[in-house]
Amino acid sequence: MSRVVTSQWLGYLGLIPFLGFCAGFYWLEDWPRSVSVQGFVIYSLAIFCFLAGALWGQAQRSDEALSVPTLLISNGLVLFAVTALLTAQAMLASVLLALGYLALLWFELRTSSQEHWYLVMRKRLTLGVFAAHLIYVSLHISGA
Repeated sequence: MSRVVTSQWLGYLGLIPFLGFCAGFYWLEDWPRSVSVQGFVIYSLAIFCFLAGALWGQAQRSDEALSVPTLLISNGLVLFAVTALLTAQAMLASVLLALGYLALLWFELRTSSQEHWYLVMRKRLTLGVFAAHLIYVSLHISGA
């Protein structure tokens, strides 16, 4: 299997836990529901930090003038995401993380020298992740 196909499969399969945690939040009760509520934001943090790390890796391979600011931004994004989780409010953390995903995509689209297929995939995945965060927030608001 090629690098492109593998990356796409892993990327799109990575949306399943977001949706699974939302489903658990909606349909489960007691501690399994609590695991889903907390699992969503912890998984979101993990994926967000993974993307920030990917940005770090891109900067390491680049000799461009943007590499130093990209390194600083990748570190700042991780600190932002961890701080969002430290609010100890799952809904607030999910809103902040959702905004972080949009900011990260905006930055990548403006500065990345990645191949076209990757940027298209990143747009689609970010849309899916953002939609999952909207579902998660709506479940909080509705008191599901």
